[in-house]
Amino acid sequence: MPKPRQTYVCRECGAASPKWAGQCGDCGAWNSLEELRPSAAVQGPRAGGYAGEAARITRLGELPFEDIPRVSTGISELDRSLGGGLVTGSVVLIGGDPGIGKSTLLLQVLARLPADRTLYVTGEESAQQVGLRAHRLGLDVSGLRLLTETQVENVIATAEQERPAVLVIDSIQTLYSAALQSAPGSVSQVRESAAALVRLAKQRGITVILVGHVTKDGQIAGPRVLEHMVDTVLYFEGDPGGRYRMLRAVKNRFGAVNELGVFAMQEDGLKPVSNPSAIFLSRHSRPVSGSVVMVTREGTRPLLVEVQALVAESHAPQPRRVTLGLEQNRLIMLLAVLSRHGSIGLFDQDVFINVVGGVRVSETAADLPMLVAALSSLRDRPLGLDLVCFGEIGLSGEIRPVPNGEERLSEAAKHGLT
Repeated sequence: MPKPRQTYVCRECGAASPKWAGQCGDCGAWNSLEELRPSAAVQGPRAGGYAGEAARITRLGELPFEDIPRVSTGISELDRSLGGGLVTGSVVLIGGDPGIGKSTLLLQVLARLPADRTLYVTGEESAQQVGLRAHRLGLDVSGLRLLTETQVENVIATAEQERPAVLVIDSIQTLYSAALQSAPGSVSQVRESAAALVRLAKQRGITVILVGHVTKDGQIAGPRVLEHMVDTVLYFEGDPGGRYRMLRAVKNRFGAVNELGVFAMQEDGLKPVSNPSAIFLSRHSRPVSGSVVMVTREGTRPLLVEVQALVAESHAPQPRRVTLGLEQNRLIMLLAVLSRHGSIGLFDQDVFINVVGGVRVSETAADLPMLVAALSSLRDRPLGLDLVCFGEIGLSGEIRPVPNGEERLSEAAKHGLT
């Protein structure tokens, strides 16, 4: 028998290398290559494959088209992020910073679902710790079925026997497969464990919810292929020490992406915020300079946020351009357009732009509010409290329309902006 060749895999991006190096040649991460030992041959279908019925060609016109049945989680904002609720046989991945509320939210969901149709698998906490959290939140989970296990084969065997409708894995980085020799949390273990759970969900019609750790860059730890394998990816946004949390859908095979659910962290858990526009508007008692209200669109929801700007004289050789919640490179481009077509140069001014409430706005509708707020701060001229603006600014200096303008204006009118 030939000696198996050693392979080293980057735990950050999953790239393979025949020899160890201090830096990954693909993603540039340092000290991220780990040895991947070959595993013994596995009889039958691979854990990563879908061993369902034999494949056959199907004509698309022969398939019945009907609405996908969904199961409500009992939390309106979570249902919004999911596109209307949980889909049978789907796999949902939830990521976020430590302590932001991932386990808390899922425990609240399981408390609202029938206890005999759920199974909570925890690999990070003991059963007593889960019980203490439920008691602190005031949840009635006396009938919740709890499994403390980290081997994915045992988890799948238990799920095959119990047949839950909803299976929660907290977290995917703690699971390992006995067929592999690498440590739990490595690229190969995360990939194989997730593939086995995806196969279970599709074969048995079980809704699987995975909790994922994040890196210091805010990305879900493990191979990038993990996000491609699942049906829905939800990210928690916001400061873990703050009051409000945003749950954004960055991928959804059964609904719209960029849907945003807003929650308020309270002593008894996460509470949905039905009217988030009201909490992101400060409602100054009198007009202040450098502040303007814009209407952004998150998925299917128009959202009112306040954009604030501070323009101050710079004493550094290179003026600062700082944005929080907006794209910094776009601000630099807009200031160049303002200088070229508006004859207003800010080359000797520091410009700071902030979106109140910690909301992240990525659409081009924020172009006009950024420049309006910056000009208001530069001239120290307050804007009216009833003013709302949105629009894209082109490189020729023109203001271009953005999608769903009528819905944005309707949302602004509900809050008294004329």
